[in-house]
Amino acid sequence: MPAIRGLSSAEVAARRQQGKVNRPPSSPTKTVGQIVRDNLCTYFNLVFLVLALMLAAVGSWLNMGFLGVVFCNTVIGIGQQLRAKKTIDELTLVAARKVRCLRDGRWGQCLSEELVQDDVVEFYAGDQIVADAVVLAGSAQVNESLLTGEARPVPKMEGGELRSGSFLMAGHCTARLTRVGDESYASRLTAQAQADGHKVAKGEMMRSLDKLIKGIGLLLVPVGAALLWKQYGVLALDLRSSVESAVAALVGMIPEGLYLLTSVALALGMLRLARRRVLTQDMNCIETLARVDVLCVDKTGTITESAMEAGEPLPLADEPLEEILRSFYGAEEPDNDTGRALKAKFGRPGRRWPVTGRVPFNTAYKYSAKSFGEKGVYVVGAPDVLAGPRSEEFRALLDPLLARGCRVLLLARLDGPLPDPPAALPPERLHFLALLPVQNRIRASAPDTFAYFAGQGVAVKVISGDDPRAVSQVAKQAGIEGADRWVDAAALQDDAALGQAAGQYTVFGRVTPEQKRKLVHALQSGGHTVAMTGDGVNDVLALKDADCGIAMASGAQAASQVAQLVLLDSDFAALPHVVDEGRRVINNIQRSASLFLVKNIFSLLLSLVSLCLPLVYPFQPLQLSLLSAVTIGLPSFVLALEPNYELVRGKFLHNVLHAALPGGLTDFLLVFCAQGFAYAFGLSADALGTISTLLVLETGLIVLFRVCRPFNAVRWALWVGCAVLGLGGAVVLAPLLDLIPLDLGGVLVLAVLAALSMPVLQAMTGLVDGIWQAGRRLKERRAGRTCESR
Repeated sequence: MPAIRGLSSAEVAARRQQGKVNRPPSSPTKTVGQIVRDNLCTYFNLVFLVLALMLAAVGSWLNMGFLGVVFCNTVIGIGQQLRAKKTIDELTLVAARKVRCLRDGRWGQCLSEELVQDDVVEFYAGDQIVADAVVLAGSAQVNESLLTGEARPVPKMEGGELRSGSFLMAGHCTARLTRVGDESYASRLTAQAQADGHKVAKGEMMRSLDKLIKGIGLLLVPVGAALLWKQYGVLALDLRSSVESAVAALVGMIPEGLYLLTSVALALGMLRLARRRVLTQDMNCIETLARVDVLCVDKTGTITESAMEAGEPLPLADEPLEEILRSFYGAEEPDNDTGRALKAKFGRPGRRWPVTGRVPFNTAYKYSAKSFGEKGVYVVGAPDVLAGPRSEEFRALLDPLLARGCRVLLLARLDGPLPDPPAALPPERLHFLALLPVQNRIRASAPDTFAYFAGQGVAVKVISGDDPRAVSQVAKQAGIEGADRWVDAAALQDDAALGQAAGQYTVFGRVTPEQKRKLVHALQSGGHTVAMTGDGVNDVLALKDADCGIAMASGAQAASQVAQLVLLDSDFAALPHVVDEGRRVINNIQRSASLFLVKNIFSLLLSLVSLCLPLVYPFQPLQLSLLSAVTIGLPSFVLALEPNYELVRGKFLHNVLHAALPGGLTDFLLVFCAQGFAYAFGLSADALGTISTLLVLETGLIVLFRVCRPFNAVRWALWVGCAVLGLGGAVVLAPLLDLIPLDLGGVLVLAVLAALSMPVLQAMTGLVDGIWQAGRRLKERRAGRTCESR
């Protein structure tokens, strides 16, 4: 075969000028322009602009103060997301794929986006194919499941085509890139998916927010128009007062900071994780992390360190083991961690037999094999797979090794030629020569990490391709609860048995890559939110289908490419911080969202009542701006940054409405009663506005008091600060807010309703809780009847 020649520097430069460059992968973050655009060009910003123009048209300049809040929200959102983008993009560059490339006659490392058409590269087991290529030398088993959905390994020999997006499961090869960038197979699939409108699925929280925002957005125009008509055309208020009332109602209905708060909290979550060297490739996975209740882990690289150590072989026959193993492992570079450990042990310099044929290791048949011509064919693989029922012949030697948590391989001589294509070997054709123990060290941080998950109510499932007894011993050493409950996945013949085992066992051994994926599916079908950690090629399918895939950067490239999170330091001890961050973000958003919806609920109800009855909407926009700032805006952003690591339960919108309805209903009832008293006692519109503002301020502070429980120093400071700002602002800014001194009748109305605020809030809380519990019981009865009918 002629010598393989790579490109020269001049040829590389020429191809770059022609645009034949492997286009870099898209950043997981938005561009600067997209961030600015998405924060500026929102539906609600447009609504606020229209409302401001309406106020300007009637000369109500002071009531345009809500634009200051909108401006601050927008600037904060842009600033925080740009800050997060900078950090994430820097980590993305650190984690960029590197490929071994031949240029100017020398092999070196190149970033995948620096490759050009016709570059000569090398791929090893675990590497993802970065561009379409043709094999020049070597052989490999390629998994194209990410492209085709078919998990069966496809053999690739000289002349075979490699498609970008696939990855090597075994072997290694030298290849020449044929199509790069936009022309590659994976890029064409991506372009087609984007043309078909494919988007990354949003989490339950973001979907709920979208529905909420869309619903409020649809109500704004008809309610605002009807309210303006009612105030001006029916109640015969002057145009300025009518516009101010309508604008105040709409401002009260808009959760102007809620969507921003969510975006900022998620961006800050990405930033916090980035500081812990965790690359977040999909912002939505932050929400998923908060809901994880099952964590699936691979043994090697997760519980144990990736580096392996080989022990002394245990002979089963009188053969020249040293010479056989030196020839088997010294001839070429191994393509997996086990092979590298055995090469380090046995691949010492010395006389070797020439290799005349080979079968690379593959998880499908659990062995690798080499032919040495007249010296024979030798096989190394899993003892129970290769030996089958004959494993009893060496059981007395094997069991003590497994009890120590060792991975054990069997060396055997095969009668006959290498199988072509690779297939299961009949045990009767094997002559057993030796057992080869290999072991990983338990990560020092593993016991503490698993103790954390146990304390948080997160179940741990160990899924491995190794012997289940050995995996069970390693799990016990790592302190995993239920590690003695193990099962051999090879004995689970169908999906039903696999699904049943998913709920019964903690340790799964002899699991194929396809079974790993099915186990994840079975757990998801049981209503669990599943995170999967892994670093090997055999983890890729499960990582891709888990609710949140977490890859170790030191592992296979393919694993890092399909995972939502990549641990750049490959430190399993970072996982508690990852889960904590997800819970902190979602719990705090959920708590802060209830503050926003209190205002929206009471403003919507008050607007609808004002349309049906001859009542004036009692607020002006500037009054609601004060209420929003001190009872919603400031507290929500402070609370959103606090530690809050409880397991997230229930549906987001359900939880938020449950928390917000009592406060919203209380505000509505108190203000409605104030309108009735004002009508009965002939109080002025300014007096009604003053009473209503103070009542809603009081209720907002009570609701904030509830949200802040249990109190700590920060929450006490927050609540006291908001109370001082709210009450002080009402006094100091009274002329600007159109708050007036009340006469005796107004003071009595305010005193009575203020005294009722706490009892009304408690009554509304009990009412909402009762409705929620009744709804839950009805749902349970319906579910019970459904089960009976089945």
